Amino acid sequence: MHGWIGETFTSDTGWSHLERLVDIGDRMAGSPGEREALDATREALSDVGARNAHVETFGVQGWARGSSTVETADRDAVSIALPRSPAGSVRGRLVDCGDGLPTDFDRDLTDAVVVVSSTVPDHYDRFIHRREKYYRAVDAGAAAFVFRNHTPGCLAPTGSVGTEDAPLGPIPAVGVSREVGSRLCRRHEGEDVTVRVDCETPSAESGVVRADIGPETDRAVYLTSHVDAHDIAEGAVDNAAGTATVLEVARALLARDADLSRRVRIVCFGAEEVGLRGSKREAGLIDPDAVQALVNCDGVCRGRTLQWYTHGFDELGAAVEGVADRFGHPVSVRPTQHPHSDHWPFVARGVPGLLVSSDGDDRGRGWGHTSADTLDKLERRTLREGAILVTEVVAALADADRIDRRDPDAIAAALEREDLAAGMRATGDWPF
Repeated sequence: MHGWIGETFTSDTGWSHLERLVDIGDRMAGSPGEREALDATREALSDVGARNAHVETFGVQGWARGSSTVETADRDAVSIALPRSPAGSVRGRLVDCGDGLPTDFDRDLTDAVVVVSSTVPDHYDRFIHRREKYYRAVDAGAAAFVFRNHTPGCLAPTGSVGTEDAPLGPIPAVGVSREVGSRLCRRHEGEDVTVRVDCETPSAESGVVRADIGPETDRAVYLTSHVDAHDIAEGAVDNAAGTATVLEVARALLARDADLSRRVRIVCFGAEEVGLRGSKREAGLIDPDAVQALVNCDGVCRGRTLQWYTHGFDELGAAVEGVADRFGHPVSVRPTQHPHSDHWPFVARGVPGLLVSSDGDDRGRGWGHTSADTLDKLERRTLREGAILVTEVVAALADADRIDRRDPDAIAAALEREDLAAGMRATGDWPF
């Protein structure tokens, strides 16, 4: 009955695909590397026995990195442009806006070069996304944005800017390491500095991989991840590990195919890192009532304890906790909203959705979104353990009675209660 668990704990299917993805190199949305990753994932799903594995393409705003710098009176600071920053050169006084809390922008920032941290202090009750900080700086009149990593190690952080209506951001944006950011603010706050960004912004093409396993039912459990990654690293944790987990779960579910009461639809998205383009498109194509539940893997394998955001769907939390109790395995269940990965366009429409990530040491991304997001940070056993739990949760949701949708107005009210709504409005991400 539980032979699939032993097979999963000794399987190399997921790990081999993880290695294949990281060895591609640049998987930036719209790049040849992203298309190679989509094709490789389609091939891997077909190889384990999933039905009708195929790639469907769609157009996106492309972005290709050139050079960037922050020029000061004594020397240039090493930086990397944030994807979808516009090209340009601007000069303005350097202003340290600290952690980038909303109140940190309540000052005169007209034509300023704003520096903000990539984290928030422990006393603050929510994480503030990079794009919220960027657009608060824009609204305050800033001329350029400098995103300072809070993690030591001389690692400049990346992460996109831009909105759905305006894919390219309005002001140049760069990332700098903690060490460079500290020196900039210590030596040059209040002085004029120049931010230069060189990039290309062609039209491009991304895609999604789809495949099915289980019976041909009208309602399906969706199992999802994203295959794209930022161009500066291997994108091992974010999110080759998530796609590798989806593949391993598909293999395990096929070993117990007869036990599934509903179809499992696998969708691996492109263009997550540039505004959830793949999943927004997919969510607009489907009938929400045809989705029993959605399980999105993004950020798994960073730690051994999986973290599950349930978005206020009590049935989802009960399913996760039931599996954890049966397996005697720790999990972290969070009933709050998390509007920053590929589950979100579905949850915003009332679809029961889980985000599966993992507990880390702090509130930030760790190695994520830096050049240090590499395969050596991960362990096979972590991927295998996580895949076992995700497999059992997906199977439990496929067997469950119909899970009630939530009215989008209830989702919006939850975002207001959790102090997330204002930030989403600032970034143009408010969908209600």
